[in-house]
Amino acid sequence: MRPNNQALKHRLSHDTEREFGGTLGAICIPVFLPLTVLYLICMSRSPEASVLQWPPPLPSIDQLWDPLAPVLLLGWIALHALLYLMPLGKVDNVHQSGLHSVCFSPSGFHALCISGVMLMLLLGLGAPLGYLFELLLPLAVCAIAVSFLLSVYLYIRSFWAPPHALALGGNTGNPLYDFFIGRELNPRIGNFDLKYFCELRPGLIGWVVINLGMLMKEVELRGSPSLAMILVNSFQLLYVADALWNEEAVLTTMDIVHDGFGFMLVFGDLAWVPYTYSLQAAFLVMHPQTLSSLGAATIVALNGIGYYIFRKSNSQKNQFRRDPTHPSVARLETIATATGKRLLVSGWWGLVRHPNYLGDLLMALAWSLPCGFSNLLPYFYVIYFTVLLIHREARDERQCRAKYGLAWDTYCRRIPYRIFPYIY
Repeated sequence: MRPNNQALKHRLSHDTEREFGGTLGAICIPVFLPLTVLYLICMSRSPEASVLQWPPPLPSIDQLWDPLAPVLLLGWIALHALLYLMPLGKVDNVHQSGLHSVCFSPSGFHALCISGVMLMLLLGLGAPLGYLFELLLPLAVCAIAVSFLLSVYLYIRSFWAPPHALALGGNTGNPLYDFFIGRELNPRIGNFDLKYFCELRPGLIGWVVINLGMLMKEVELRGSPSLAMILVNSFQLLYVADALWNEEAVLTTMDIVHDGFGFMLVFGDLAWVPYTYSLQAAFLVMHPQTLSSLGAATIVALNGIGYYIFRKSNSQKNQFRRDPTHPSVARLETIATATGKRLLVSGWWGLVRHPNYLGDLLMALAWSLPCGFSNLLPYFYVIYFTVLLIHREARDERQCRAKYGLAWDTYCRRIPYRIFPYIY
C-alpha cells in the first residue's frame, strides 16, 4: 500500500473514532435509543401523546411482554431469511470498494410482494392483524433484545475475520466503541450477507406490516380507515417499495461501503426503523384526524414532489456510477479528482450536494402532516431525520475532503449549498 493511502486510512479511522461521541456515545446511545423507542410507543398510545408529559406513563411488565411476540418476530426474520436465499429475479454481481456482493435483484421487492400476498391471505382467513397494536411494545422489546444478541455475536466473530474484512473505523481497539460501530464491514455466513439482509428486509418490510396492522386496528375501532391513515400507509409503502425495487443501489451507500456492522446498524435496522418510523400510524389509532380534500391534495402534492426529487436524483447518480457514457448522463458536467473519479456538478447534483436528502425530507414532512398540528409527537420522525441527514452529510463531507483534497474544495465552491437551496 502506498504511504499516502496508508496516511489517508489512518486519518479516516481517527476521524471515525470521534463520530457519535466516541466512547461516551458508544455507552449512552445503546442505552438511550432503546428507551426512546419504548417511550415513543408509550406516548403514541397515551391520551395526551405529549412528548413533554412528565413523568411519562410507565408500562407494566404485562404490557412489555407477550409470549406471542418472540414467536412472531423470529418467525418473521426466518421467513425473510428464506426469501433472501431464494434465487428470485436476475443475478447481479456488484463490485464496490473491494466488496463483492451477489444479489438477486429485485428480490427484496419480490419479498415485499410475497409478504403482501401472505398478509392478504391471513386477513381473508380472519387473522386479527389489528392485534399488532397491542403487541407493539412486546415486539419492540424483543427486537431490542435480538439487536443486542446479534451485535454481541458480530463483535465476537469479528476477531476471526481477516484484516481486510474489518471496517476502517471499527477496529480502534476500544471495545465499547468497536462493539457499537462494528468491527467487521460485511460479515457473512457462507453466502448470506448479514448486513445486506438486515439493511432492507425484516425491518423495512416489517415497518409496512406494522402500518397495516395500525390501519386494521382503526377499522376495528371505527369501522373504516381514515383518509389520514390511508395517506400515511400509502406514502410509506411507496417509499419502501421504491427502496426494494432499487435495492442494488444500497451497495453504494455509506452504511454498506464504510460503516461496520455493529450495534448502531443492527439496532437501526431491526428495532429503530420498524418501531419509530411507524409512529404516525400508531398515533392515528388513538388520535384520529379529519382531513379536508384541499388539505389531503396538498399533502399528496408535497409527497409527490419530494418523491420525484428523491427518485430522479438517485437514479441520475446511480446511472452515472454504472455507466457515465449513458446518453442520459453523458452530457453532465463533472470535476475530475486525483482518484480518477469524477464529481457531478450539473443536473440534479448541480442544485445542491445532496438533492436526494432534500426529497427525503419533503416526504418525511408529508408523512407527518396527516396527523394534524395538535401534537408534536408525529413530527418526531421529520425532526430526527433532519438531524440524521445533516449529521450524515457532515460525515460524508469529512470523508470526501480527505479523499479528494483540492478537487473537493473546487466542488464546494461550485455547489455551495448542501441540502436546502439558498438555505443550507
